[in-house]
Amino acid sequence: MATASALDKSVPEKLPPPLDATAEQPPLFDGTTKLYTCYTCPFAQRVWITRNFKGLQDEIKLVPLILQNRPAWYPEKVYPPNKVPSLEHNGKITGESLDLIKYLESNFEGPSLLPKDPAKKEFAEELFSYTDKFNGTVYTSFKGDVAKEAGPAFDHLENALHKFDDGPFFLGKEFSLVDIAYIPFVERFNIFLLEVFKYDITAGRQKLAAWIEEVNKIEAYKQTKTDPKELVEFFKKRFLA
Repeated sequence: MATASALDKSVPEKLPPPLDATAEQPPLFDGTTKLYTCYTCPFAQRVWITRNFKGLQDEIKLVPLILQNRPAWYPEKVYPPNKVPSLEHNGKITGESLDLIKYLESNFEGPSLLPKDPAKKEFAEELFSYTDKFNGTVYTSFKGDVAKEAGPAFDHLENALHKFDDGPFFLGKEFSLVDIAYIPFVERFNIFLLEVFKYDITAGRQKLAAWIEEVNKIEAYKQTKTDPKELVEFFKKRFLA
């Protein structure tokens, strides 16, 4: 596996404009590998980060959509579940963000994002399995007592970061798919909870604070971040209206 320093070679790319309901459909199955995405979606961000980390900017073309006004051709002709992300590769369309980050790891060149060490591999699967519960717990807390309800979920991450002490990431010194699975959501929760509820998820969680700081040094991730003000406004409309 590559260490995070390998990512510093990642060069920012010029991003294509997002497509709305009036946009024409790009050619389907024309031999181009396409990642149908949304620049502000945390699930799609997982796959975008993985693509960037592995240096696949030239191999996987971004097709960003405006989800609030998405093109009708997307569910009709591309991906019937009508969600992002989805990947067009080798004549097939596949979806689900956790499946797709593993797919990129298995089917494309670039720095490795999964460990060979059996103990780390097993722990990675445990943490993948916890992502939905983690996200659900925190989202639900917006309507209640955030510190009381979401606190245990962030404690879980803090404890997980103590498992391997050879580095700041979930699997130790090596940045991995586990970090990619969590950072888009932690990024949003960190900003939103502090701004709206004055709840600092890093207070008393030294490992979590260090992890966020280290991930934010990684170019492949930094290129995918959404403006914090935009995130807060979106969360307010979505969850507090």
